[in-house]
Amino acid sequence: MEGCSVCNPGLEDRRRCLRALHGCGDCYSEATYMLNEYHFVTRWRVDGSAEEVYDIIHDPVQYPRWWPAVYLDCFEVSSGDAAGLQKSVRFHTKGWLPYTLRWESTAVRTERPNLLEIRATGDFDGRGIWTFSQDGDFTDVSFYWQLRADKPLLRYLSPGLKPLFAANHRWAMEQGERSLKLELMRRHAETPEEFYAVPPPPPPNRTSGLVLAGAGLGLVATVLATSKALRRRETETDEILEEEE
Repeated sequence: MEGCSVCNPGLEDRRRCLRALHGCGDCYSEATYMLNEYHFVTRWRVDGSAEEVYDIIHDPVQYPRWWPAVYLDCFEVSSGDAAGLQKSVRFHTKGWLPYTLRWESTAVRTERPNLLEIRATGDFDGRGIWTFSQDGDFTDVSFYWQLRADKPLLRYLSPGLKPLFAANHRWAMEQGERSLKLELMRRHAETPEEFYAVPPPPPPNRTSGLVLAGAGLGLVATVLATSKALRRRETETDEILEEEE
């Protein structure tokens, strides 16, 4: 489940996000954010303990293995201390849309198994907070993500395509939830047969470029056809006026 202040502006979700990011609700404002700023709230519910889910999320080097739809590559910059504080990695990531992002993630707060906060820099700049809450055999996972898109493609196109970029983020997080559930199934397998019966995680999307190219060609064809029809109508109108004269 997911919500965002771009496409689904829930007031409580936005306040909860800002309280998590800033520690209070006093900074909340209804003022319009910068056009290249994004605020997301993502919620997952997975079968597993908070400890093991926290450990999976706090091991970003493994993301390309179990979350390959989004994380194409990862390089560890710093391992941080014993608790993983200041652990830093460089990511190469992709969503559904045909562009990639390069950015660095650093763990700035670690409270196992309840909370993990990261600082992001690179093609975008922001902060994210993962929270983990045990509920019986399940763990409720929330991710609060506040970022500013600095990659030129995102910065300059955000005013017109912000909902599309937000949908791209939602797609990426949906793949994350599916992939995490599969990873937990593999870890919980009691026999080799059960382990190998678990399907592989969703792969990166390779078709969005073709889809968008097709849509673009369709749009261009529509514009050209409309323009041709308008020119024909203008010509017919001119001919009628000439005959009347």
